Amino acid sequence: MTTIGIIGAGHIGSQLARAFTRLGDEVVIANSRGPETLAGLIEELGPTARAATADEAAAAGEVVVVTVPLSAYREVPVEPLEGKIVLDTNNYYWERDGHIPALDSGEATTSGLLQEHLAGAKVVKAFNHIMAAEITTAGTPAGTPGRRALGTASDFPEAISYVTDLYDRLGFDTVSVGPLSESWRLERDRPAYVTRQDAAQLRDNLAAAFRVRPEDAA
Repeated sequence: MTTIGIIGAGHIGSQLARAFTRLGDEVVIANSRGPETLAGLIEELGPTARAATADEAAAAGEVVVVTVPLSAYREVPVEPLEGKIVLDTNNYYWERDGHIPALDSGEATTSGLLQEHLAGAKVVKAFNHIMAAEITTAGTPAGTPGRRALGTASDFPEAISYVTDLYDRLGFDTVSVGPLSESWRLERDRPAYVTRQDAAQLRDNLAAAFRVRPEDAA
């Protein structure tokens, strides 16, 4: 049993909590409104899950998921995540987050910003280009023809290995795009985003991705 800290209990965070508990892991989950507001989710998840503050979830997790709005990434605790694998599910929605010039210009990536904030952690992109409900419903056994594939990226091989194993346990193949500097290929509005694709199709979509849309660069 691995203890997973989850910071953020929205659609993705809640669905990942369900996924991890079904795999037999322990979950410590936090949101911005306080542990008491998660009582219903914890009742659903069962005895291997508990609600906590963000600091507590970060400290308790052997592996930690960060799934907060991008505008709040600087509020993620830093010290408790030193040396830990941190799964980043985020996407940039300027309509929600406000414009971030380094992302608008293609000079940065969402996961790269989190890695800068969590300099001592091992950030890895995961679960950002699949609809939340499909995390627990779209997986199939290894070797299934046309098995869905999900992408990942990290500057740390051990983090990519962890996500690859996790994806497989949940029923997905994995395609790595390499370091976080390439993780933009998995981000919003690119060909691979929230599209059902097998590994070969995902590789093609990643190769076809554009860093900045012509209308954005104009």
